[in-house]
Amino acid sequence: MRQIPAELAARIESGASTLCHAWLLKRADGLQLGFTDHDRDLELGGITCRAASGWTTGAAESAIGLTGGSAAAAGVLDDIAICEADISAGLYDGAQVALWRVDWRRPDLKVRLWVARLARIRREGEGFTADLEGPMAALERVTGRTYGRDCDAQLGDARCRVELDGFPGAVCDKRWATCVGTFSNGVNFQGFPDIPGDDFLTAAPVQGGRNDGRSRR
Repeated sequence: MRQIPAELAARIESGASTLCHAWLLKRADGLQLGFTDHDRDLELGGITCRAASGWTTGAAESAIGLTGGSAAAAGVLDDIAICEADISAGLYDGAQVALWRVDWRRPDLKVRLWVARLARIRREGEGFTADLEGPMAALERVTGRTYGRDCDAQLGDARCRVELDGFPGAVCDKRWATCVGTFSNGVNFQGFPDIPGDDFLTAAPVQGGRNDGRSRR
């Protein structure tokens, strides 16, 4: 539950024009950066939030809050804050981003709207877009293996081990017959060809005759 200072709550209710947004970003290496959509720099929690950074929120707070949904934030690339080299090096992967609502006249009057994980950041023209995931997004990820008849490896990867140079232009349909017949790679097949499928589950018993498991003579 959010704890909103009474004075800030009153200003929000009044529609005061002294409110702005601030983003606090913390990378895995400990570096902390701040950004704001106000026209002047703000200091929040000892971190200077830079103005004119172009940061904007791309989704309503309810889309990310405590749900498994996602949101996006956008901004400009510059060498002082977020530069292309750091993005390419993956320094922002997994960074924590918190969005605050702040009274720019009194930055101590603030409320955190949401906190998210930076799942991916990509360049777009002269700026960037950061894809954000809510704290419950991890519950939506599929983990572990899926057991099925078809192989779940990619042709030529570490699990498949097929030498692609020997099969130029080859495409694998991930079936056992193809793995054995085309690539002679059955020993590395990453599926379960004998597992019962939908055809087994929907099969109906044979009508008539003997069905007691004894062979006919």
